[in-house]
Amino acid sequence: MKNFALLLPLALLAACGEEPAAEPAPAEVAAPEPIETLPAPDQALFTAKYAEACPSEEAVNTAVCKRAGLGSEDVICEFGLGDDEYLRNKATLTAGEGEWTFADPENVCVG
Repeated sequence: MKNFALLLPLALLAACGEEPAAEPAPAEVAAPEPIETLPAPDQALFTAKYAEACPSEEAVNTAVCKRAGLGSEDVICEFGLGDDEYLRNKATLTAGEGEWTFADPENVCVG
């Protein structure tokens, strides 16, 4: 009886070990279409956009741009003008037709 008690778990394990073979992977996998995206705006891009929109204002001294939220098309840029090294001003850039544009162009200029 002891031998039977020892062999029973082995027999059950052997019966459970038989699984159907996995399906073979497809030979050719289609590559996803590339998505055209704009490069992230940096200080140089924001400085150029601000100078274009506000030619009579002081030049941008420092700028930091961050996404407005996960999956958002908008980027919020905080910036300082002239000799000001602090990020006292804000402007929002949005992805347009192949370029970044100001979301509210009428209210971008500080002065």
